[in-house]
Amino acid sequence: MTQAVAPRRRMLVGLARAALAAVGIGVSLAACASPTFPFIPDHYTFSREQVQTAVARKFPYQRTVSQLFNVALTNPVVGFEPGANRVTVHVDAHVESPFLGQPVDGAFLLTSQLQYDEASHAVVLRSPSVERVEVSGEAQAYRQQIEAAGALAAAQWLDGYPIYTFKPEQLQFAGVNFEPGTITILTNGIRVQIVEK
Repeated sequence: MTQAVAPRRRMLVGLARAALAAVGIGVSLAACASPTFPFIPDHYTFSREQVQTAVARKFPYQRTVSQLFNVALTNPVVGFEPGANRVTVHVDAHVESPFLGQPVDGAFLLTSQLQYDEASHAVVLRSPSVERVEVSGEAQAYRQQIEAAGALAAAQWLDGYPIYTFKPEQLQFAGVNFEPGTITILTNGIRVQIVEK
């Protein structure tokens, strides 16, 4: 009789342990779920190709700067600097000026921060600057002026330019409003955190 009770007790103890384990698993899974809507993404990621397509729409670009330099920019190539959390745009440049004996071809490397603009619901380029100017020949003597002209053109032309605009349904669900938070530059894309307003 004692032998029959022992297996039964072991079976009940085993079932109790299994039930406790199942409850523990359920609690840990519930802790991972979002408190509001677990199926709403907590971020969006834009690829380099998406950013390249958005920036390319702005080209070609031509501007007279300070009535001294005609600057034409073409062939943008987008890149990312994760360490600096900035987007780069390498462009071919064609510069003409009375200071130069002949037009000069070269290149600019522009960099920019990213920021969310609430009014337009868009991630925009902010505070673009010229990081590097590549020119040769007699244009080297006017490198500083060419760099200043490029910086002014970039600031007037790219500052506030949208690279991605959110659709209303991406930022609202069941009456709850969401908004972009931290913007992080990755090696192969841009990650925008989505947080509840």
